[in-house]
Amino acid sequence: MTVVAALVAGLSTLAPAEDAAQRAKDAIVVRTLLRLRGDSLENRPEAKAALLRHLETLRGSQQYLEIVERFKLRECADELLRLALAEGEKTLGVDAAHLLVKLGAEQTLAAAIADPDPAKAAQFIATLGLAADAGVNQWLQPLVENFERPLAVRAAAVAALGRNAPGQRWLLDLVTAGKLPADLQFAAANALLASPDEAVRAAAAKHLALPAAAGGEPLPPIAELVGRTGDAARGRTLFAGTATCAKCHKVAGEGKDVGPDLSEIGSKLSKEAMYLAILDPSAGVSFNYETWVVRMLDGTVHSGILQSQTDEAVELKTAESIVHRLRRAEIEELRKSPVSLMPADLQKQLRAQDLVDLVEYLATLRRPM
Repeated sequence: MTVVAALVAGLSTLAPAEDAAQRAKDAIVVRTLLRLRGDSLENRPEAKAALLRHLETLRGSQQYLEIVERFKLRECADELLRLALAEGEKTLGVDAAHLLVKLGAEQTLAAAIADPDPAKAAQFIATLGLAADAGVNQWLQPLVENFERPLAVRAAAVAALGRNAPGQRWLLDLVTAGKLPADLQFAAANALLASPDEAVRAAAAKHLALPAAAGGEPLPPIAELVGRTGDAARGRTLFAGTATCAKCHKVAGEGKDVGPDLSEIGSKLSKEAMYLAILDPSAGVSFNYETWVVRMLDGTVHSGILQSQTDEAVELKTAESIVHRLRRAEIEELRKSPVSLMPADLQKQLRAQDLVDLVEYLATLRRPM
């Protein structure tokens, strides 16, 4: 009988204990398991049960991940996914997503990537990408040319592929062969032109370019912009003025209610995600803020955010915050557009430092603690 088996056998003869006492007993078993090399749990259901109970007390911690990885506990995949989504770009979230790959949790990975909510799917893909492990590429490469998936998801896949060397080479091959979809040009340029590999940067520069800022100033990759320091006070002025953000977004009740309210955007998005939303808006459209196009029987075309729809009418809010109520009987076609209502060339009105100041301000807009 092994040490662990003896411990579990001894504990199992005890009368039922209070939760605190049971947790203490489980901790003893776990500490013993962790000291033993190669002690398998396959034929020790009682020891495994003690371990899983103990893990419940460690949820949301790095120690939880270490134990799951040590004993290859695939039954913890749902909790790993929850952590990956909840912690996002934090170390804990990235490690949880990476561990799903290491454990070969194929069903969980596939379900998360195929999530019908494009924002959740794109967030998970971005977290996977931060692991910078080429092992995720098999999950991401098929998304690039899968036009049934939203642009936000496909662009997130390109960005994630661009975080590891084999993924960069795969993207570069796609670019040089002229097979990169046009709607992913920005995502690929941002990934490849920021590569630490000079050869990749040089090869990509022959085919790709980032959009120019005001005065034709070339913009650097987002990773470089994120590393710069901005002036939040100046950014606030730009938000209401030159950047025209207040024409579609509200902050603390001021501005127009067309796009998402940005009053707490600093608590929701990283600076990198903010730059992406500004520079490639169609790849970062928020759920329920997609552009819809309505063609009327008389040839008139309306576009905007879908406010509501019934059997009788459709309500559409334009970029000018005008709500049109359109009768169903007069509508020829109603379709969702892959193009964001937010202009795709806002950076042409701003210099690189203006963008940095604007994002610095946005990052200060956080929910009250």
